[in-house]
Amino acid sequence: RPDLAAALRELRAQYEALAARNLQAAEDWYRARCARLHERAARSQEAVRASRREAGECRRQLQARLVEMESLRGAHQSLERQLQELEERHSAEAAGLQDTIGQLEDDLRNTKNEMARHLREYQDLLNVKMALDIEIAAYRKLLEGEENLFSMGSVGVSALNPLPNPTYSFQPRGFSSST
Repeated sequence: RPDLAAALRELRAQYEALAARNLQAAEDWYRARCARLHERAARSQEAVRASRREAGECRRQLQARLVEMESLRGAHQSLERQLQELEERHSAEAAGLQDTIGQLEDDLRNTKNEMARHLREYQDLLNVKMALDIEIAAYRKLLEGEENLFSMGSVGVSALNPLPNPTYSFQPRGFSSST
């Protein structure tokens, strides 16, 4: 029995040592596992915080972009209205200018017609003047011819004309000129 009790004690001591080692190994494994999990949890929490910060920054940027977009939309609408007003004003001005051009063309046509009429009248007057110049030249030649006759002949002009101041009356003939 003493041998058996000693062997059992020895066996029990080995089992207890093995159990203590296993318990120590399990505790070490548990602590290591817990440390890794805590470390992983800390990293995850930091990642969550970073994600939240990033999400908040994205929200702020989104809000800023939305405000900017609304501002640009308002500016775009304002520019569209201005463009439409400019187009309307320019079309009104263009219509006014077209009316002015039409009026000026009518005035030009009327002026050309009037100039043509004045030119015809001037041509008619010029023809009348030329005819009168020719007639005056013919009368002048006749008068010079008569004066020459009177000065060559023995009878003087004063004997033929009983009036003290002789006057010649010119009565033009009616004639029509054609251009």
